[in-house]
Formats: sequence, C-alpha cells, structure tokens
Amino acid sequence: MVFSSLLFIFIYFAITLALYYAVPNRVYRNVILCLLSLVFYGWGEPTFVVLMIFSILMNYTAGLLVGRFRENKKKARAVLTVAVIINLLLLAIFKYTGLFVDTLKSIFPFLRSYATPAIPLPIGISFYTFQAMSYVIDVYREETTVQKNPVYFGTYVSLFPQLIAGPIVRYRDVADQLEGRKENVEQFASGVKLFSVGLAKKVLVANQLAALWEVLKAQYATNGILASWVGIIAFSFQIYFDFSGYSDMAIGLGRMFGFEFLRNFDYPYISKNISEFWRRWHISLSTWFKEYVYIPLGGNRKGIGRTLINTAVVWGLTGLWHGASWNFALWGLYFGLLIMIEKLFLGKYIKKLPGFMSNMYMFVLVVLGWALFDFTDMKQLIPFLGTLFGGGAGGFVTHDAWVYIVSYLPVLIVAAVGSSPLLKNLHNKYLSASWGKWVDIVLVLASLTLCTASLVSSGYNPFIYFRF
Repeated sequence: MVFSSLLFIFIYFAITLALYYAVPNRVYRNVILCLLSLVFYGWGEPTFVVLMIFSILMNYTAGLLVGRFRENKKKARAVLTVAVIINLLLLAIFKYTGLFVDTLKSIFPFLRSYATPAIPLPIGISFYTFQAMSYVIDVYREETTVQKNPVYFGTYVSLFPQLIAGPIVRYRDVADQLEGRKENVEQFASGVKLFSVGLAKKVLVANQLAALWEVLKAQYATNGILASWVGIIAFSFQIYFDFSGYSDMAIGLGRMFGFEFLRNFDYPYISKNISEFWRRWHISLSTWFKEYVYIPLGGNRKGIGRTLINTAVVWGLTGLWHGASWNFALWGLYFGLLIMIEKLFLGKYIKKLPGFMSNMYMFVLVVLGWALFDFTDMKQLIPFLGTLFGGGAGGFVTHDAWVYIVSYLPVLIVAAVGSSPLLKNLHNKYLSASWGKWVDIVLVLASLTLCTASLVSSGYNPFIYFRF
C-alpha cells in the first residue's frame, strides 16, 4: 500500500511543503526532505524503509571508501565491486527470486512440489538501486565528488518526488543542487504547472484508456480485429500518459523544492524509427544502461559482432529490469533485435521513406512490443497477437466492441494529439501574449479541480511503473 493520491496531495505534500519552507537553513531543509521522504516510502510497508536505509548507508560508505582509495585503484575497484554486487544481490533477491525458482521448477520436474517463495517487492527498488549504484560508479570514475554529508546523500536516494517511479536521477546531475539550490517563485510556479499537467495525463487520460483496454482485453478472442488493434493502441497511449505523467509530476514537484531534474520523455510517438523512439522514451533509463552497461562492455568500438552482442545484452537486461517475467526479457530482446536490424541495413532505407510512412513503421512495431510487455502469460499473448491479424472470432469488429470503442473515441483522439508537440506549440504561442499567463492559471485550476473530482469518485489506480 502507498499513499492515495488525495492523501498525498492535500495532506502529505502540503505538510512537507510547509515544513520545508518554514526552516531557512539549507541543511535543515535537506533534513526535512530526507526524513519525510523516508516516511513517505515507509507509509504502507515500514519494513521496506529499513532496506532503503541500508542501501543509503552502504552506498554512502562505499562512496567514502572509493574516494579515500582513489590513489590506490586496486582497493577502490574492490570496494566498487563489493558495492555493485550487494546492490544487484538485493535487487535479485527481492525482485527475481520467484522467477528464478519458477524457471528451475519448469526445467527440473522433481522441484515442482516445492512452493515458490512469496517475497514482496519493495516499491521503486529498481529506481533507487540504480541511482545509488551510479553514484558509487561515478565516484570511482572521478566524474563526481564524494558526498561526505550522509543527510545530503540520503536526500538524493530517497527524494520522494521521483522515488518510486523515476526518472532515474544521477548524483552528478543534482550534486550542486543538493548543497546550493536557490528556490524562487518563478521556478515554484513552473513546478505547479508541470505537476498539474502530469496529474491530468494520469487521471484524465491514462486512467480512461486503462478502462477501455481492460474491457477489450478481457474479450479479445471474440471482439474482432479492429477491437484488438484499438485495445493495444489504447494501452500504448495509456502507458505513455501514465509514465510520462508521473515523470512530469516528479519534475514539477522537484522544482517546487528547488531541484531541476532532466526530462524523461520527448514525444516518443513522433519518432521515425525504433532507435529514435528509445532516445525519446524513458530517457533516464536508456542513458543509465548506455553509460553503465553498454559503453563499459565496449559499446560499438570493437567491431560489428561485438556491437550486436553488447546491444543484445543491454536490451535483455533492460527487459528484465522492467519485471520478473520472461515476457519482459522477450520484450527487451524484441526491441534490441529491431535496433540491430536498423543499424545493419534497414535504417538507411527507412530514412528514404516519407515521414508519415516511417512514423507508421515505428508506431506499429512499438504497439506490437507493448503487447509483449503487457501479457505476462504466453498462453494469452500468442492468441492475442493472432487476433491482430484475423486469428480470432468476431470478424472485423462485434457490435458491443464497436459501441465501446465509439464511446471512448474522444479520449483516443485527445491521447493522439497529446502525444505530439501540437499542444505544446499552441501553449507557447498563447503564452507570449499578455493574457497568456492568466489562461495558464485558469487551466491549472481547472485541471486540479477535474483531477480531484475524478480521484474522489474512483478507486485506487496506481501508476504502471510502481511495480518496477
């Protein structure tokens, strides 16, 4: 269990904001953020906050030791190795034990009588583990300074705006802000506006698309071809508005406390190929794997064969990072294979296509990829993929499915327009006018009002990436 949205916005966040600005000293403000972030994380499962505190202290100590041994690379490397192993071991135990045991049971029949351990997944463990690990690695590489204040480091790891679903913030990107940020009214107002945009993406768009996908997915075998395509397209927009909405909220909340986090999405659905899509989608994760896995493996510096192997390794790991199920590994390898094909020969042909055709090429392949992502059960995945190409019952579309699709058509149109830069360009145009800021205020208030009303009338609907 985590904070409900209304409890978070109107109680927890309000109290945190009030206490934060009630103290003038930077050190005390970081103390407030660190302590209340731990309260936020431990609200539903207090035992998991112990795990986070251990992660903070372990990586903080490792950073100190690596910094102390900078002149002795052998000792520094040993400390780094131990820290990385502990981080990955904790992640493996809590996230992948069930997958490992189930895989062994499927290979060795005599193990099937043993129960699979039911280990609860600490929320956001993939995100904060990668953040803490990147700090120790960057200290070893001498790409950032050693943080000697445990409160500052604890604030970095546990900072609640982006704690449980990203973006993944590297320490070197916020090191100066931890110690010398200066909050101002303009930045705060910008944060409020971005937070309201992210909340609207989640509540007013993603949640509605989730309802459409839930109904169409439940009857995919008999809905017809059109319903299957509309359903998986709805999920494709849902996961975008859900995750980019959380990222916008996190960046907006960070601004209210004086932090500037790097953007995590850059309109990925306007991409012209798969490689570009992944430069625009979940930018912080792609950057993390590039800098801490792909490049250390050799990147593209050791010939085409090694490049392809490195790409496959990175994308297999990227898939498994998203969840403890083999469909995620398949999903990652699917995109890795597409990127390799584009690098080898297809990319040069795609560049010659008209923009609309190359965009459709990207979109169709990405949509098929989201089917791999959502169906954890292969026994459901394969038949569903078949329905996309006429393998199910229901013909083109059944009457009931058609009625449901039409009722959600306005939301689908809003999602299509909202996933492009059209609204942003319109916003920039009217913002330059003298009355632009007043329109912004009205839109923010309207958005918060509508979102609050929707949250009051609906049940708990967590962000998709909470499970990672």
